Amino acid sequence: MSGHSKWATTHRQKDADDAKRGAIFTRLGRAITLAAKSGGNPEANFKLRIAMDQARAQNMPKDNIERAIQRATGPGEGVQLESISYEGFGPHGMALLVECLTDNRNRTGHEIRHLFEQHGGSIGSPGSVAWQFERSGVVTIPSLSPDDELAVIDLGASDIRRSATEVQIICPPGNLEGVRKFFEIRGQEPQTNLVMLPKETKALTGPGARAEWGKFLHELDENQDVQEIYHNAAAD
Repeated sequence: MSGHSKWATTHRQKDADDAKRGAIFTRLGRAITLAAKSGGNPEANFKLRIAMDQARAQNMPKDNIERAIQRATGPGEGVQLESISYEGFGPHGMALLVECLTDNRNRTGHEIRHLFEQHGGSIGSPGSVAWQFERSGVVTIPSLSPDDELAVIDLGASDIRRSATEVQIICPPGNLEGVRKFFEIRGQEPQTNLVMLPKETKALTGPGARAEWGKFLHELDENQDVQEIYHNAAAD
């Protein structure tokens, strides 16, 4: 006679959730450490401020954030991280930029290339894909009033995107700090980020295309060195 243990199922799910959370914290910590190499004061180091904002948005503990900064600013060499970007074409010809942080360039390059080729894609040469994207600042807030919308347009916002749960304000990187401060002065805590947005998107068509694309993105995201994935596939 076989039985089913609800506790065992719950325990396995908790282990999986903890492992996923740990992987997210590892990535965030690496980004903080790399940014902190240019200075440990977030008021004077905007990249560090952004990395810390992202960590707080994921509920990363304060102690973890401080340790990540200490790894860059404290005594000793520690682990040497390197930022590397890969450009290429994935399934169905979709363009991708994959940003990585690694302590072993050869290992990461081999793994990323293998993932592309495994899914019928290929790594391109530098510049082969990047021209299809534009570096942009993104400020995320829960809601936006009509008056504030006019104000952020005056501050340089180029696009405003709304969903059921949040509002994203898109702006040139040079305007990101001004838009962030606009909301902070009003007592809000906006999330800020620098991203690569596609200039145009491309629809996924054909039987199984969406599932194949999703599997490829999932396997890329599972790689320990991958920090960000940008692509031009349309959401719908």
